[in-house]
Amino acid sequence: MRSSERLNHYCSVLDSFSDLEQTGKVVKVVGLTIESNGPVANIGDICVITAQDGSQVYAEVVGFHDRSLVLLPLSDMTGVGPGCYVSSLGHPLRVGVGPQLLGRILDAFGNPIDGKGPVEAEHYRPLHNRSVQPLHRQMIRQPIAVGIRAIDGLLTCGKGQRLGIFAGSGVGKSTLLGMMARNTSAEVNVIALIGERGREVREFIETDLGPEGLARSVVVVATSDQLAMIRLKGALTATTIAEYFRDSGKDVLFMMDSVTRFAAAQREVGLASGEPPATRGYPPSVFALLPKLMERTGPGENGTITAFYTVLVDGDDFNEPIADTVRSILDGHIVLSRKLAQAQHYPAIDILASVSRVMPDVIDERHNQLAAMFKARLATYREAEDLINIGAYVSGANPKIDDAIQYIDAINSYLQQPADQGSSWAEALEQLEQTMNQRGEE
Repeated sequence: MRSSERLNHYCSVLDSFSDLEQTGKVVKVVGLTIESNGPVANIGDICVITAQDGSQVYAEVVGFHDRSLVLLPLSDMTGVGPGCYVSSLGHPLRVGVGPQLLGRILDAFGNPIDGKGPVEAEHYRPLHNRSVQPLHRQMIRQPIAVGIRAIDGLLTCGKGQRLGIFAGSGVGKSTLLGMMARNTSAEVNVIALIGERGREVREFIETDLGPEGLARSVVVVATSDQLAMIRLKGALTATTIAEYFRDSGKDVLFMMDSVTRFAAAQREVGLASGEPPATRGYPPSVFALLPKLMERTGPGENGTITAFYTVLVDGDDFNEPIADTVRSILDGHIVLSRKLAQAQHYPAIDILASVSRVMPDVIDERHNQLAAMFKARLATYREAEDLINIGAYVSGANPKIDDAIQYIDAINSYLQQPADQGSSWAEALEQLEQTMNQRGEE
């Protein structure tokens, strides 16, 4: 056999090995991390670990240590030990999308958990997408109604705006989200329940959301007892589904509850991967991941995603690291007050502490004037409230305070709204006009 023939023969033999599946073996398991000496894979790729009992455990490549892959499991690790075979799927996680998702409740990987049968997806999208190129985004110039007077009238949101809802525990975040999902003018709702207690999930779906809201919603659930990687994937899955509907030309209302638990999940992943703790125990990857997640929502070329992200502030500290970071990324914030909630004032929105940065761009001049008058009178009353309550204020001493006192009952009536009562855009503006023209009893 001539040398050229031998070379061709060896090449053909090598080519025959290219189709063989590359595998590695588990060499180390520490806490939630698994290290393996192969296969060839990239960050974000999904690997399959064959456990000792023959079951399969899915894991994601999150880093490398020396020549080993660092994996974090996406399911229970029982049965995984040194020597277990590891193979790569060759791609990151993907989720099926399509109009058939409407009215369905999904897990963090897009699988239905509502007992209504499988979902036939039109196609699949990767969970890790890039945000829309800034110059390809539409300008935010149209308002979107969420069905809550206090927001539509005084903190008006634009189509494609992103806002944070900042609150401590137990002040009505879930009820507020349910009201918006039922009454919004958006065509589609995508709701991500990340790190919620299991009891709260069904309660939110059946009580706060209701059949009317669920019919035009997609709900993605990743409860607090699930692995940190699953909670992270739940947020990414919901965002990917919202992007699909936006790219189809829809106006989407995206709601995620909560960013705080999403950040806590990334903290677990980051620390397990060897990152050093930085601000209050959060590794740097948390603060790098938050803008990547939130910049994916907003306006696109065809449709819009109007996003509301809830932030569970620790100890009602509105300046803790996650709240401060989220506030700097988003286009406005809505603060829920424990003091108002304790006074049975619902929704417990602190109008004076909240702001919508795009409101001047999406409302007309008359609406802007009414909102400014409303806030000015409320601010004046709040400043003098202690004096008024103890009887130290003398009527006639300050014309502005006298004016605010006459309007305060109408103002509070406008701000309060029963959970089962919706409000259209026209009703919110009409009642705002009436409130600013309605004086209390002398």
